[in-house]
Amino acid sequence: MRSIWKGAISFGLVTIPVKLYSATEQKDVTFHQVHREDGGRIRYKRVCTLDGEEVPYADIAKGYELATGEIVVLTDEDFEDLPLNSSRRIDVLQFTPAEQIDPIYFAKSYYLEPDAQGAKPYVLLRNALESSGQVAVVKVALRQRESLATLRVRDGVFVLETMLWPDEIRTPDFAFLEEDIEVRAQELKMAESLITTMESDFDPSEYHDTYREALQQVIEAKVAGKEVIPAREEEEAKPAVDLMAALRASVEAAKREREGEPAKPKKAAGKAKDQSKEQDKDQDKAPAKRKTRKSA
Repeated sequence: MRSIWKGAISFGLVTIPVKLYSATEQKDVTFHQVHREDGGRIRYKRVCTLDGEEVPYADIAKGYELATGEIVVLTDEDFEDLPLNSSRRIDVLQFTPAEQIDPIYFAKSYYLEPDAQGAKPYVLLRNALESSGQVAVVKVALRQRESLATLRVRDGVFVLETMLWPDEIRTPDFAFLEEDIEVRAQELKMAESLITTMESDFDPSEYHDTYREALQQVIEAKVAGKEVIPAREEEEAKPAVDLMAALRASVEAAKREREGEPAKPKKAAGKAKDQSKEQDKDQDKAPAKRKTRKSA
C-alpha cells in the first residue's frame, strides 16, 4: 500500500506523526468506452460552450452557479485563503461510546500508520482507547474538505472513519409513516421467530460477489472464443397474499436450511396458509395496533 496523506494526531499536548492509507478498495470489472466497429478508445475533449474551443487543463477553474445563472469563478488563490485549521492534523475533539454514533454518518475508512518516532505514543493512545471501549471524535482535512471523523482500533491499528456532516443526512419523508398500519400479535410473534431462527455469527468470508464472478467468466469465455450462454432471468418476486402463512413457511424453511434438510416445494406454503386460518381462530383475535410515526 502507498500512503496518500501525511500528518499527525493531535491529542492534548501529544503529537503523533502518522501516514494515512485507504483501508478499503472497491473490486469491480472496469470497462472503457470503445468504438464498436474497431475497438478504438473513445476520448473526450474539454470544450468551452461559449467559443467552442478546447481548453487546456491549466486554464480551467472552478465556477459556482448563482440562482440567476451567473457564474462566480474561483481560483486556486481563493481556496488557499480558506481557514482549514485542521490541515495536516487530526485533532482529537472528544471521546464517546461507539454506539452513540449512527453508522449512517460514516463515509470512508483509512488506516493510520505511525512514523518511526511516533510509534510509542501511537501504541500508548491505541491501548488506552481500546481499553476504554470508546472512540475518539476528531476533525481532519483531506483533499480540501474538512470532515468530522472517528478513531477506533482494529487489529492493532487505528482506523480513521470520515463522517458526513448532519446537514448531509437526508430525512426520510415517506407516505407510509403517516398511515395507521395494523400488525397482528400472531404476525409479530412469527416474524420474531423467523429472526431468531436465522440468527448467526457474521462471517464476511461466507459471502462473495456472484455478479462480478459471473461477469469475469463471460469475459474469459469471450477471450477463449467460447459460446456465451445467457443466464435465465429470475421470476419477479410478488408480495405475499397471506402474510402469516408466508412468515410461517419462511420459519420452517430457515429451520430446514440450518438443519441441512432439502427445502420443500413451494406448494407447502399453501398448506401453511390453510393451517394458519385454523390456528388463528383459536388465538386472540384482538389486533396489536402499531402506528409508525416520524421521529422528531
